Amino acid sequence: MDAKSAACDKDFLTMMISHHEGAIEMARTEVAQGSHPEAKALAQKIVTDQQAEIAMMTTVLARL
Repeated sequence: MDAKSAACDKDFLTMMISHHEGAIEMARTEVAQGSHPEAKALAQKIVTDQQAEIAMMTTVLARL
């Protein structure tokens, strides 16, 4: 059961990192090309927050 749980954890983290990377890519496009200041500010916050979450998930993944 623990092996299955560890595999699930690894799969989850791997997929979430990929998901966050996609969000960062889209948000960076908004920052670079968007015209609405509030949307651009939100996009920048998404970049910052998602990068921090990726760092945390990468750390956890390395410990599994």
